[in-house]
Amino acid sequence: MHGTPRGWFEPYGWRVHGTEQGSEWGPVTRAVLEAVHGDPASDRPAMVWVKTRKGREYLKYDNKSHGSPHGANSDLYWQTKKAFADKYGVVFDGFGEPLPKGPEAQRRQVATNYERVLDVMRRDRSLVDWLANRLVEIGDSVPEEIPGFRLDEKRNPCEDPELFDARSYPAEMWAKPGESKPNRAALATWGAWVNTTARRKHGRPLFLALSADLADSTNISGFAKGFGGEEGWGWYHREKNPEGTLLPQEITEFANAGISVGIATVNLSSRPEEAFNGFYAACSTYVSFSYLKYGPMRLFSQLAQDCELRVGKVLWIAGHSGPETADDSRTHFGVFAPGVTDLFPRGRVVNLHPWEHNEVPVLLAEALRGPWPIVALHLTRPSVTIPDRAALGIASHFEAAKGAYVIRPHRDGKKKMGTLLVQGTTTTANLIRVLPEIDREGWNVKIVATVSRELFDRQSDETREAILSETDWYDSTVVSNRGRALSHAWLPHKIAEEYAITSDWDDRWRTGGTVEEACEEARITSEWILKGIERFVREQGKRRGRLADLAEGARRG
Repeated sequence: MHGTPRGWFEPYGWRVHGTEQGSEWGPVTRAVLEAVHGDPASDRPAMVWVKTRKGREYLKYDNKSHGSPHGANSDLYWQTKKAFADKYGVVFDGFGEPLPKGPEAQRRQVATNYERVLDVMRRDRSLVDWLANRLVEIGDSVPEEIPGFRLDEKRNPCEDPELFDARSYPAEMWAKPGESKPNRAALATWGAWVNTTARRKHGRPLFLALSADLADSTNISGFAKGFGGEEGWGWYHREKNPEGTLLPQEITEFANAGISVGIATVNLSSRPEEAFNGFYAACSTYVSFSYLKYGPMRLFSQLAQDCELRVGKVLWIAGHSGPETADDSRTHFGVFAPGVTDLFPRGRVVNLHPWEHNEVPVLLAEALRGPWPIVALHLTRPSVTIPDRAALGIASHFEAAKGAYVIRPHRDGKKKMGTLLVQGTTTTANLIRVLPEIDREGWNVKIVATVSRELFDRQSDETREAILSETDWYDSTVVSNRGRALSHAWLPHKIAEEYAITSDWDDRWRTGGTVEEACEEARITSEWILKGIERFVREQGKRRGRLADLAEGARRG
């Protein structure tokens, strides 16, 4: 590669320190100390570079150091032990010999050689004494209290139930029926309220937020704004506003995710195994680019699973989802990319798919009360009309906390014609728009809004059965602004998939245009949804017959 680290960074204002001896404690320590203390009056950022070599002392270098390890008791295996043996006079059991026969003999040899390595330290009593005394000295030097420390454990917003009780939220949180608002606007309102309330009650924010140039577009900037006339935290600046909650980041999605999970792993509780005392983090980008955030999120999820210390939470905002992103063109559509947030073991992430404004605070409150370290919030760009749920007979937006709720039940006394499981902003809004037409046609279909599979799975058997019984689920299909494969958790079988009304109906990438043009091409307009429902209803007998034949064939073997 052309140039040097100094040439790459220094012309752009960085203070640059480093060493060619990147595997030696002394030079590395000096470089770090120079970066931290070398020019304390400077407001310029500092970077440290070190030069190392892959495979140091492993005898397989550079690209060859990747892959399988040395074979047990191979020639290279013993060569890597020779330098230690020569330096400390250690005689390893079986040195230079093949692997002993049988697992018990192999385990004995490994255990014996571990003990001989430890004996090097045990024989040096002065070293053992110095090390023990030094550790005690370091431990004793840690103060019980640090002057200026402000995360009072008695005022911990992470443990404040008011922040996660959606039914107690102020009236200003909710949009009124008939208003036209995007669901992303609710994130701004909720973010402003939660950090403002945390400031008033606890003297600090709950969330630190960061985005690239999308802070306002994805509405994550709400975490820095005030609520109800109270002062907000503002943008972070290390001199002018060190208490700011919105970090000014570039279009560096991997780094932004890494900073977010780093924030959520800093636990300053005096009981870190039992409680978390720190900050939650929120970051956002287009969902079409969320794959760039996946690496740090995956590692954080693994750490949260295995670490004995409690960690905080990361709010992963997958913004501008679906083909209704439209005007940003086909490169920005979230039809398949949203599936990245599903790539975790069950129970390690919760996905939220609110279709309208008032579901956002409800879902956030419920998810943050749960066990998930990562909350993936999928939001969309266009405004939709807030429905009059009471007039339409639709369950309250508070029912979204259950992960699914009934938009339209089967009509009593009539033949049931299947169940539609709907997800996504435009798809749900367009489906609700044609409810009168469904009634006129006499299609006795049940319609269920599916806003979070993970929240739904945490409900009691009775609650799940009341919303979506196994019988109703068996005779269902999905309506979604995403790809049908991303609805796998809601699809009961492959025959249901054939009737899915999704943006990838023709197995092609969408080409772009206005919102109207993009939705028309994706066939998620009201007209196309009606056509899909008509086919679903008309072919119910055929569909059930195929299922019955499959069941009978399986029974006969």
